[in-house]
Amino acid sequence: MWTCPKCGREFKRTNQSHYCGKAPESVDEYIELQIPEARAYVVELRNLILRCVPAVKEQIAWSMPVYKKDKFSISFAACNKHISLYVDTNVLEIFKSQLSAFTIRKNAVYLPYEKELPIKIIEKIIKQSVEEIT
Repeated sequence: MWTCPKCGREFKRTNQSHYCGKAPESVDEYIELQIPEARAYVVELRNLILRCVPAVKEQIAWSMPVYKKDKFSISFAACNKHISLYVDTNVLEIFKSQLSAFTIRKNAVYLPYEKELPIKIIEKIIKQSVEEIT
């Protein structure tokens, strides 16, 4: 077991990424709380989702930004070394070959800060996610 020295929560994995303290109440607050390396990525993902999915509802759930419209849902979380982008597993499977330079786990793709965001692929993922549920 590992105990976070900041908040005292216990985790099975050493240095488990998590949010210490009270959850942010808005995406703007979430962005402000991020490490400098993450902020630009978070803002870019947010803007991309808002641009690709008109009238999407933006909210905080599970201490991270979540975007919903009808049955469509996509979310992301800033971690120590990467952004985790959460989408439907079927959609990730479609783009698996195009994401070969990135780690994929279950319904998430890890986008490390040392790499440029694959904007064109993410845009396709978002649009495919919307199509999958309509």
